Amino acid sequence: MGSHWNNEHILREEIFSIERLEQHAQSLAAAQTITRQPGFRRSLGSRLRNNEKVLLAAYRSIARAVDEGRAITPAAEWVLDNYHVVEEQIREIREDLPAGFYRQLPKLAEGPFAGFPRVFGIAWAFVAHTDSRFDPEFLRRFVGAYQSVAPLTIGELWAVAITLRIVLVENLRRVAQRIVTSRAARQEADLVADRLLGVGGHAPNANALADWKRRSGKLTPAFAVQLVQRLRDQDPKFTTALIWLDRELRALGLDTDRVNNRVGARTNLKGLIE
Repeated sequence: MGSHWNNEHILREEIFSIERLEQHAQSLAAAQTITRQPGFRRSLGSRLRNNEKVLLAAYRSIARAVDEGRAITPAAEWVLDNYHVVEEQIREIREDLPAGFYRQLPKLAEGPFAGFPRVFGIAWAFVAHTDSRFDPEFLRRFVGAYQSVAPLTIGELWAVAITLRIVLVENLRRVAQRIVTSRAARQEADLVADRLLGVGGHAPNANALADWKRRSGKLTPAFAVQLVQRLRDQDPKFTTALIWLDRELRALGLDTDRVNNRVGARTNLKGLIE
């Protein structure tokens, strides 16, 4: 499969105006080719099942954090409060897209979604270029613009809503994974800070950051933000650690202010499933 499917990046491309969205739909329709080759298809069912497992694991992880009295982000709180809605949507997808009907949908012949239904590629593009914000009028015009170049079958039109849900669940899975991994990174940063500062039952250890670099060394935005927040306004002797963090972030094309904004921003979860 293509890189679109194999990575865990949140589905978020350049946000288009309605006019640009229509242009993109027409370009997409002109570029996509379908195949009638028997057996040339890939199932979305297995990915949906995997997404369900990942979302459940994320929900349980967030719930444990709450039970332990730990603070959670607004995005994590959304997942916790709305997990039952997600479960319901996944059940409805299974009921509304039976295997027999799925087999009849025209499949893409090439590209990152080769073997998947053409309508799935359409839904993916719509979600990516609207930042998961569902607007019925935008969707109507997007599909209409697509059909002005390549008409869809009645079955595909009926499947637009279902495949849109599938893509939104896929995106939510990626958001949930990021929430869990970021929380783990912040906990790791807290442990390093505790050891540097000599708090939380730890003796002061000036080599705590160096020890972490040797043991792990993978700097993530969430880890960096948490450590900067813990060390900022502390004893000047920790300036060296802050300088190192700043240098490493700049090597990744980031800085502490941008990372703070990036990690602190609330992901557009509301509307993903509703």
